[in-house]
Amino acid sequence: MKPGGPPLQSLRLLDQVRERARYLHYSLSTEKVYLYWVRFFVHSQGLRHPRDMGAPEVEAFLTMLATQRKVSSSTHNQALSALLFLYREVLGIQLPWLDNIRRPAYTKRIPAVLTRDEVAGVLALLQGEASLLARLLYGTGMRLMEGLRLRIKDVEFDRHAIIVREAKGNKDRVVMLPRSLAPELRAQLLAARAVWEADRQHERGGVEVPHALEAKYPGLGARWGWFWLFPSPTLSTDPRSGVVRRHHLFEERLQRALKKAVVQAGIAKPVSVHTLRHSFATHLLQAGTDIRTVQELLGPSDVSTTMIYTHVLKVAAGGTASPLDALAPSLAAPPAVREAAPAYC
Repeated sequence: MKPGGPPLQSLRLLDQVRERARYLHYSLSTEKVYLYWVRFFVHSQGLRHPRDMGAPEVEAFLTMLATQRKVSSSTHNQALSALLFLYREVLGIQLPWLDNIRRPAYTKRIPAVLTRDEVAGVLALLQGEASLLARLLYGTGMRLMEGLRLRIKDVEFDRHAIIVREAKGNKDRVVMLPRSLAPELRAQLLAARAVWEADRQHERGGVEVPHALEAKYPGLGARWGWFWLFPSPTLSTDPRSGVVRRHHLFEERLQRALKKAVVQAGIAKPVSVHTLRHSFATHLLQAGTDIRTVQELLGPSDVSTTMIYTHVLKVAAGGTASPLDALAPSLAAPPAVREAAPAYC
């Protein structure tokens, strides 16, 4: 079997993994994850080359992760995907046993969802760009990286729409632009414009754009429309190209601010930035929005993914009464009254 692309130019195994991941346009985070698992696998087998190993070594490695490391099903699947990528895409080895390795079933969990009052309380404790970004994510249902990667050209104030480019599954979609946020987003646009103009005056490199477009239209990354809506205040070195350029805000900035706000608000639920997305979907369904509309706003191709929010609603809405509630009047009677009541065997 030939690898999924042209012959590799690199000689070292990890460099070959990088080269193939970039040829297939994998995200930087996926590339880093695959490198981690390939390195872990090779070291766990005494630095033997994967070409010299097979089913026993792969199965032993996956068993070790499950029994000794006690990793979650999602982590276990992630490691298996990395090894499948290594053998099929990098080494070009199609081994029959690869197809027979069973993936562990994902644990389906009900997502943590904040009430409207809890969302309001948390958002009120945030400040600056973290506050605007958090409200934007809750108000649109976008994922964290989707919000951070917004470009000027994708925010349409006239139509009150935001275009989410290359979302999960490499699909574009359109979400609403909350009208209450329009003034602050316009102010953020002006702040980003000042940063963009300063970069142009200092002849700094443009922002990152998809590689095919950068090759076809040189200098595209320096144009205003492609600039980040939430630019980083500092320059950074692109880990792939080595070019020093302006990145968007780093995700840790909002994550840290939100974690602090949740503690200050006294919320005991496990809350992350993604909880804002869960709350967005649940609150729309509570307001009577059709589930297909919610699905289109969130982006998943399968409506069953969106259906999980209905499980929260079935209980939260109180549609099914507990049998205990029927006993509540008698259980709520004063102790003296209950003692005087006749006993039955």
